[in-house]
Amino acid sequence: MEKEDCTFCKIIKGEIPSSKVYEDELTLAFKDIAPIAPVHILVIPKEHINSLNELSDEKLLSHIFEVIKIVAKKEGIYDKGYRVITNIGEDAGQAVKHLHFHVLGGEKLPTR
Repeated sequence: MEKEDCTFCKIIKGEIPSSKVYEDELTLAFKDIAPIAPVHILVIPKEHINSLNELSDEKLLSHIFEVIKIVAKKEGIYDKGYRVITNIGEDAGQAVKHLHFHVLGGEKLPTR
């Protein structure tokens, strides 16, 4: 179920443009508009889920991680290394209340 005021739901519907990297029936991956690494892709489920705390579908979670590997390969960071991050809630810095995973790479990332 989509949420009318959700930025990512609007991206999924094509109401807000994005630089798509990958799309299938369950997920969408696109370039972050404010990248913090040379490669910064967001992978989101098409179903509106607020955060990881609300995800109970293990098959969807597994699929998302398969998509993350596909995206890493497409972006040329699979072999060298990449980081996957999801923020859960306000204190963690979750800016958009739609489950999303940041895929970061393309350079040696800081460890702190």
